[in-house]
Amino acid sequence: MSKFLSFKCNLETFTDELKSKTQANLTQVKKLLTQENKTFANFVKPLELQEEELEHFFTPLSHLNAVSNSQLSQKVYTQALPIITKYSTQLSQNLNIYNAFKTIQKKEAKRLNYEQKRVLELNIQNFELSGAHLDKKTKERLQEINIKKGELANNFSQNLLDATNAYEYIIENEKDVEGLPESEKETAKFTDKDGQIKYKLTLQMPSYIAYMTYGQNRTIREELYRAYTSRAPENAKIIDEILALREEMSKLLGFENYTQYSLASKMAKNEKSVLGFLETLLDNSITQAKNELQKLQSIASRPLESYDTAFYSELLKKEQYALDEEEYRPYFEQRNVLNGMFCFLEKLFNITFEEVDVKLWHEKAYAYNVYENKKLKARVYFDLEARESKRGGAWMHNWQSHTTDIKGEEQLASAFVVCNFPPSSNNQPSLLRHDDIVTLFHEMGHTIHHLLSEVKENEVSGVNGVEWDAVEYPSQFLENFAYEPKVLQIFAKHYKTKEILPDDMIEKLVRSKNFLSALGMLRQLEFSIFDFKLHSKLYQTEEVQTLLNSIREKTALIKPPSYNKFQNGFAHIFAGGYAAGYYSYKWAEVLSADTFYQIVDEGIFNSKTAKKYRDTILHLGGAKSMQDLYIELMGREAKPEQLLRLNGIK
Repeated sequence: MSKFLSFKCNLETFTDELKSKTQANLTQVKKLLTQENKTFANFVKPLELQEEELEHFFTPLSHLNAVSNSQLSQKVYTQALPIITKYSTQLSQNLNIYNAFKTIQKKEAKRLNYEQKRVLELNIQNFELSGAHLDKKTKERLQEINIKKGELANNFSQNLLDATNAYEYIIENEKDVEGLPESEKETAKFTDKDGQIKYKLTLQMPSYIAYMTYGQNRTIREELYRAYTSRAPENAKIIDEILALREEMSKLLGFENYTQYSLASKMAKNEKSVLGFLETLLDNSITQAKNELQKLQSIASRPLESYDTAFYSELLKKEQYALDEEEYRPYFEQRNVLNGMFCFLEKLFNITFEEVDVKLWHEKAYAYNVYENKKLKARVYFDLEARESKRGGAWMHNWQSHTTDIKGEEQLASAFVVCNFPPSSNNQPSLLRHDDIVTLFHEMGHTIHHLLSEVKENEVSGVNGVEWDAVEYPSQFLENFAYEPKVLQIFAKHYKTKEILPDDMIEKLVRSKNFLSALGMLRQLEFSIFDFKLHSKLYQTEEVQTLLNSIREKTALIKPPSYNKFQNGFAHIFAGGYAAGYYSYKWAEVLSADTFYQIVDEGIFNSKTAKKYRDTILHLGGAKSMQDLYIELMGREAKPEQLLRLNGIK
C-alpha cells in the first residue's frame, strides 16, 4: 500500500468510471450498515478508506483541469461535478451512517484513541452541518443546492480563466516597453507576419504584474488594469445565485446566515470575535497606511489612481532602499531556489528531497520523494511555470493522505505544488521575483503539513480535518523565512556566476520587507471584511457593490474606479473554500507570527521549537484541534501583538 500512484486520467472514460465507483461505494455502504455489531474497525475505517480511494481517482481530473485546461477537460469536469456532489451529499445526509457513528462514539469511548475520536467528532459535526437529521424533503432540497453550488463555482472559475486567456494587448512602439525587465520583454516579443517586431501583453500574472510595476506608459497601465478588474462580468449573475443558495442552505440547517454556518466548524466561535479582530487590525493600521500613501503620493506628478500604485511603489522602494527587484532576479533562478529551499528544510526539520523520474502531465512538471530522518515519507509534484492552459494563482492540492489500511499497512502521502512563475525558454531560465519565493515557501508550508503526517486515520491526516481558520498557519509560518538572511544565503546564487547574493543586497531586501505593509494590511482586511459581511445576510445585484464600496470608505485610501468589479474575480470565496472564511489568513497569521519569532529568537538552526513544531503541528495534522496543538507546542495561547510586529506596524 505504500507505493505512490501513477498520474493518469483517461478523460474519455472518466465519467463512466466515476459513476461505477460511486455506485460501488454506495453498495458497500449498504453492506456495512447491515452489520449488527458496528465498531470503528469494521464500519468507520472501511468508510474512511473508500473515500480516500475515490479521492485518488478524482484528484487527477481536478488537477488536470486546473493545470492543463482544455475543452475536453472542461467538459468532463463539468459532467463529473454533479455526480461527485450528488454522491457526497447522499453520504453526508445518510441518517443511518450518522446514527451508527453516534452509537460507536458512545459505545467505544474508552477504547478509541484520540485520532479515532477526532474522526467521529468531525464526521458527526459534518453530518449535522449537512442536514442528516432533517426530513426527506429538506434533504432533497439541500442535495439540489449542493449540486448547483458546485456547478456555479466551476462556471465562475472557468469564466475567469477564459477571460484571462482571451485578452491580449499588442504594443508596436518600442518606447512603450522601456523599463520592463529584459526577461519580460523577451517573453512578450514576437514578429508579426510582416516581419515587424511587436510585444504582446496578457493578463497572465507574470505579464500583468511586470507592466503594472515597470511599464512607464500610464495609458497602457490603465488599459491593463481595466481589463483585469473588469474580467468575467457574467460572474455577477453567478455571485447572486451562489449567495442566494448559501443563504437558503444555512436557513434550512438552522442558522441565521451563512457566516454562522461557516463558523460552526472553525476556531473562531462567533461573528463578533471575528469582526472585532479585523476591526482592531484596521484601527491599528490606518494611521501608518495614510503616512505610507503620503510618501507614495509625494513622488508622483499627479493624484494617484489604482493603476499607478504598483509603478510608483517600485520607484519609491528604489528611492528608499536603493532596491531594484530586477537586480535580484538573476540570483533567484527557479531550480536554484527550489534546491535551496530543500536544503533549508533539511536543516530546519531534517527532511530531504530526491528527484524521481516519472511520467507527468507536462514536460516542466517534476516529482520528488521526501525523506524524514532518511526514511521515505512522501512524494511531492511541482508545476511552477505560467502557461495559457493553466489556472492563475498558486496552490497546494493533496492527493494521497498518510494512513494505514485495515491490515495496518502504511500508505504514504503525496501532494501537488502549483505556481505561475515566469516561464523558462531555450534562451532564458525562469528567474523569480522575491515575491515568487515567498509564494513558493507559502505553498511548501501547506505541503509539508500534509506530507509529514504520522496520523493513521486519513480523514484527520495532514491538512485533512484542520480547522479552516488554522489551515494557513503552517504556510504563513514557512513563508516568513524567505526574508531571513541565513536562509537567503543558502539559495540566492547568481545563475551565471554562482556568486552568492551580497550582504548589502540581502540587508536592503530585509529592510524593505515591510515596505507599505500597512497599505497591504488594509487591502487584505478589505477582502476579509467584505467576505464576512457579504455572508451575514442576503445581498443581491447592486447591493454587493454597495457593500464593497461602504467597506472601501475606510480601507481603500485610493478610491477604485467604478469599472473595478473585484468581486467578479474573487475566486477564493466564489470558487474556492474561503466563503465567510477569508479572515482565516489573518487569524492564522497570529499563530504563524508567534511561532516564527519564537524560533528566530532561539536561533533558526538550533531551535528546539522548530523540531517540536515538526513533531506536533506537522506530524499530528488534523488529529487534534489546532487550539490544543498550539498550546501543546508553545505552552500558552498565541500573542496577537506578534502579527503587528511581523508587519512592522506600531
